[in-house]
Amino acid sequence: MIIYSATRGQFNNDVLSNQIEQRIIDAFASRAGRRAPKAEITAWRNSMQYMNNVLLQTDVPDDAGVAIEYGIPLTAKRVDFILTGQDAKARDVAVIVELKQWSEVEATDKDAVVKTFVGGGHREQPHPSYQAWTYAALIQDFNETVQEDNIQLAPCAYLHNCDDASALQSSFYADHLDRAPAFARADVVALRDFITRHIRRGDQNKLLYRIDHGRLKPSKSLIDHLSGLLRGNRVFQLIDDQKLVYETALDLVKQSRLGQKQVLIVAGGPGTGKSVVAVNLLVAATEKEWLAHYVTRNAAPREVFASRLTGTMKKTHIHNLFKSSGSYIDAPANGMDVLIVDEAHRLNAKSGLYQNLGESQIKELIEAARTTVFFIDEDQRVTLKDVGSQAEIRRWAKHCGAQITEMTLASQFRCNGSDGYLAWLDHTLQIRETANLTLDGIPYDFKVFDDPHALFAAIERHNQASGKARLVAGYCWPWKGKKDKAIRDIVLPEHDFAMRWNLSDDGPLWLIKPDSINEVGCIHTCQGLELDYVGVLIGPDFVVRDGQVVSDATQRASQDRSVHGFKGLLKSQPEKALAEADAIIKNTYRTLMTRGMKGCYIYCTDAETAAYFRQRISTSLAEEPLRQVAEPRAPYNLD
Repeated sequence: MIIYSATRGQFNNDVLSNQIEQRIIDAFASRAGRRAPKAEITAWRNSMQYMNNVLLQTDVPDDAGVAIEYGIPLTAKRVDFILTGQDAKARDVAVIVELKQWSEVEATDKDAVVKTFVGGGHREQPHPSYQAWTYAALIQDFNETVQEDNIQLAPCAYLHNCDDASALQSSFYADHLDRAPAFARADVVALRDFITRHIRRGDQNKLLYRIDHGRLKPSKSLIDHLSGLLRGNRVFQLIDDQKLVYETALDLVKQSRLGQKQVLIVAGGPGTGKSVVAVNLLVAATEKEWLAHYVTRNAAPREVFASRLTGTMKKTHIHNLFKSSGSYIDAPANGMDVLIVDEAHRLNAKSGLYQNLGESQIKELIEAARTTVFFIDEDQRVTLKDVGSQAEIRRWAKHCGAQITEMTLASQFRCNGSDGYLAWLDHTLQIRETANLTLDGIPYDFKVFDDPHALFAAIERHNQASGKARLVAGYCWPWKGKKDKAIRDIVLPEHDFAMRWNLSDDGPLWLIKPDSINEVGCIHTCQGLELDYVGVLIGPDFVVRDGQVVSDATQRASQDRSVHGFKGLLKSQPEKALAEADAIIKNTYRTLMTRGMKGCYIYCTDAETAAYFRQRISTSLAEEPLRQVAEPRAPYNLD
């Protein structure tokens, strides 16, 4: 959808007569069905004056096309400004301009990320060149008209208020600047040259209309890239019930394309291959030229799987297939052929930055696609805001008129293929009673360490062998070193032990960064992913007293949003608060302790808790008395 479209001559008249702002406002209200935000109106008022000044002294003809606020299909993204016409060789061209009001830009050490003053503070933002290029890539990858008619796309960025372009144009961002040059306030001549290099003739072929009405389908180059990376990659091979779920899902998509909306719910525990099936479905659907997205609430699985499919840590077209669960609040009904929702137990009740938009995130996902596949493990619900459950998915599927299919993944790959270890862990964490009272006969490497240095040394040794061993912890220590790498967040003074939480620089890709062995991850950076060996620091939120697990959500760091709202709920509904927080804490450690495919090593900050775990490893240790503490602490002291 295009909010404003005109010829370059009409655009010039609207600007010079001071009508451009009102023209866009009226068109926005008519086409978007709501009033434009004040900040956008201000941006239009300023930026269109600057763009017209750029165009006034170019050879761009009056019958070139101008589009303002082009909504990219399948996304909530809008292109600020598009100029259409033909180049000197009579090829159809669309110049895409990302406009920014920023007056200053700081470089970061993150790929395609800069820092600027927005929203009342200095915040990290995508580099404008990367933003412009990804918009062009989205259009190229999914617009059949652009693909088949060989329409050339020329993206760039224009920061007309920015005087110092040194950070913006830093060589660190060279890859993105090569794809989409960035121009600052003083670069008007260079921007004019860029535009006239691409637009020399008018828009005789009605490019704007053709692009806006182009059929959506994935491009052949995108399909070939995905298929080539997945083919022969053992990490993504399917076996047994994984293959059955995969084929069933594809068959349901075929049925839904004939008219009947479908919902597939796939339940499976840690290591059953939910994510492997999900990624295979994404590739297979794209190969069939269906519109498909891989969806999670948590960014870590999206970023890691996207990077594995690209074969590089750089951002590429592949990232456009990986979406957050809040991306579909304004999505058209049945606009997607299939949404593949991994980690569905982590879904929020509502969308938006403050989780206050829409009616239900589950409803939005089902409505947005002909088929929605939910991969779920309710025992990995780790925050009070996680609402994903099979019952809730069924409820909304019926509400949306979808046919419901339910399947289970049972084959074990994580934890050395051992259902026994998972059953033992559930019993030991007192999540549910099982027959697995000890680890006798279970081929899984589980150890309890009394010294965190020894634990870390063991994890380091395993990491040297495979690069797939990391230390993680319950979120019981504040993240003081988020902006200061010298600060050690996790401090155990009795052992002279100190390490830092994972660096914010790495974001969701922390787990696969080589140097992250020297940092400690948390539930938010490792859920949905796997290692060979995991070391877990169990904090004071989980202790054992006289053989009984005592959880205490108040021992979590104040920055941990997992138990946000707990204290208020404790005062109004104490029984519900205690039960929900207990489940969150136990599920957190269950999840952390099942990240390792071959082994899990733990250190407990509480001595009696360590003795409890050690006693349950083997029958030979079962008769050893638990080491008592002098004064059992009283949980939930809110003072």
